[in-house]
Amino acid sequence: MTEPSYLTAVRDSYDTVADAYTARVPPPAELGPLSRAMLTAFAELVRTGDRGPVADIGCGPGKVTAHLADLGVPAFGIDLSPKMIELARAARPDLRFTVGSMTALEIEDDHLGGVLAFYSTHHTPPELLPTVFAEFHRTLAPGGHLMLCGYVGNDEHLRPTRAYGDHPVSYESHLLPPDRLTGLLADAGFALTAQLIQAPAGGVKRTVASFLARTPESPG
Repeated sequence: MTEPSYLTAVRDSYDTVADAYTARVPPPAELGPLSRAMLTAFAELVRTGDRGPVADIGCGPGKVTAHLADLGVPAFGIDLSPKMIELARAARPDLRFTVGSMTALEIEDDHLGGVLAFYSTHHTPPELLPTVFAEFHRTLAPGGHLMLCGYVGNDEHLRPTRAYGDHPVSYESHLLPPDRLTGLLADAGFALTAQLIQAPAGGVKRTVASFLARTPESPG
């Protein structure tokens, strides 16, 4: 099967800029207090729920995966970019990192206690988000938790305009309204448990939305 062109562009871009990206992206400890609080809440939910490991999907260089592990969460990372996975493994050889696509996760049904998608779904064309969210739902155990976080907008389609160092990127971003994202999560079978909208502030120029959701408990 031919790979969708956007996946090729995302992989090639992140492979090219991986070193510069890793140097520029702050660790979770340097995020704002609200973002840190949502990650901490997610970590507590999945840790106390004890339904299985947590997949950090689109983990990049593994900084957030490592943060979850340091909070006592049995976390592992998945990313489309082999170079990002190489850097993640070098930084935290004690954790598991694998190359993979969120559109077709190589994870068995009902296996995970949690899924984290931290600034990783906005490259997905909106028409394919139902496939991604269905994969999240499929791999989560009954009562498992999802945290989805990223930039939101008004159906904005952003073409590449930036570069990391001397390396231009070739991926596109799609910024959807928060209510559209919650609707897609509901369509995939998730129940929303919390939502946080952060207005642009400081060095962040776009609105950020964080969602906590979960799959239904098993009958009985």
